[in-house]
Amino acid sequence: MTGYIEQFGFVTQAFIAGLFTWFLTALGASAVFSAKSVSQKMLDSMLAFAGGVMIAASFWSLLSPAIEMSEGHPIGPWFPAVVGFLLGGVFLRLIDKILPHLHLGFPMSEAEGIHTKWRRSVLLVLAVTIHNIPEGLAIGVAFGAVAAGYPSATIAGAIALAIGIGIQNFPEGFAVSVPLRREGLSRWKSFFYGQLSAVVEPIASVIGALAVIWAQPILPYALAFAAGAMIFVVVEEVIPESQRNGNTDIATAGALLGFSVMMLLDVALG
Repeated sequence: MTGYIEQFGFVTQAFIAGLFTWFLTALGASAVFSAKSVSQKMLDSMLAFAGGVMIAASFWSLLSPAIEMSEGHPIGPWFPAVVGFLLGGVFLRLIDKILPHLHLGFPMSEAEGIHTKWRRSVLLVLAVTIHNIPEGLAIGVAFGAVAAGYPSATIAGAIALAIGIGIQNFPEGFAVSVPLRREGLSRWKSFFYGQLSAVVEPIASVIGALAVIWAQPILPYALAFAAGAMIFVVVEEVIPESQRNGNTDIATAGALLGFSVMMLLDVALG
């Protein structure tokens, strides 16, 4: 009984970590109240920074531990990582194909997913919400790995991942709310939709933690799954959007900085 209580304590921690990442998104979105105008270069660099953090987190916090946990696998330690990684990409592709959404800066004619008559602002928020799902799952799986007692999984590493995702969520919230304001929404609505995009993270973090606690053998696959989903988002959405307006150099610098910050956090704390 004590073991179960301790495990669900980690679920609570995962939920708190998810709330932390949501809070930083809301904090970033709140900048819409004070920012009169923001250059496109700044928005693109912020978006690319978020992408760099996600790439680093995918390897240092997810794929590398998944490979370590798979030592002794009958096929090879690479197998769970490869399978989980590819499944994560397929999962996000299916969501991308089904859920109606519109990427920032794109015309309504380029909306993706099932055709609807939903408002542009709703579609924009859904686009960001899609890539917050794997971030929440990654946090949950990291805390679930600690609860499962894997030597390569540490509470410091899980916290480092939550901090890294939270850091990238701050500029992300800003990069969502400001364009919504440009779309003609009021400051309050821009803030509301900006923070709403991250509400899914604490929910996904709980799901991720419970999944690996209840089915511990899937943990390496789950870690790699979250990594594959995040890389899909970065390659399919974040990096192309950050360079869509011609700010290639500053966007690239932002991505490198984001990668370095997440790598530093994971190595120093994890």
